[in-house]
Amino acid sequence: MGKSPNGEFAARKLVRNRKKWRWRSIYYKRRMLMLDVKADPLEGAPMARGIVIEKVGRESKQPNSAIRKCVRVQLIKNGKVVTAFLPGDGALNVIDEHDEVTIEGIGGSRGRSMGDIPGVRWKVVTVNGVSLKDLVIGRKEKPRR
Repeated sequence: MGKSPNGEFAARKLVRNRKKWRWRSIYYKRRMLMLDVKADPLEGAPMARGIVIEKVGRESKQPNSAIRKCVRVQLIKNGKVVTAFLPGDGALNVIDEHDEVTIEGIGGSRGRSMGDIPGVRWKVVTVNGVSLKDLVIGRKEKPRR
C-alpha cells in the first residue's frame, strides 16, 4: 500500500476515501440512515403529548427493591404506546386514566432507560397542562375537565 494521495488533483480521491471510512463508523452510519429517529416513539422530538391508558407498577432492578410507579401512555401524534415514569412521592394519586400528559426523555445515556427502572425511557412532566411537580407538592390543583 502506497502513501495516501496528496497533490493538486487528489481532491476527488481524498473525498471518496474520507466518505468510505466515515461509513465504517457505526455512529455515523446510524445517524445518516436516521435509524435512531425511526425507532424513536417521539420521532426525534424532545417531548410529546399522550393520553394515560393505565397505571402500572414496575419492579426496580437489583440491588434495590421497590415498585416504581409508572403509567402507560398512548401518544397523540402517532398512536404508539410507551411506559412513562412518575417522579415524586404520591404522584400516582394525582394522575387518573384518560388524563392528558406530556412526557420527555428520562435522561439515560443515548436515550436509554435510567437508573433502576428497567425498560422505561420516559417520564411524565405535566398533567392536563399543569406541572406534575406542582401537583405533587400541592402548590396547584388539577383542573377539572
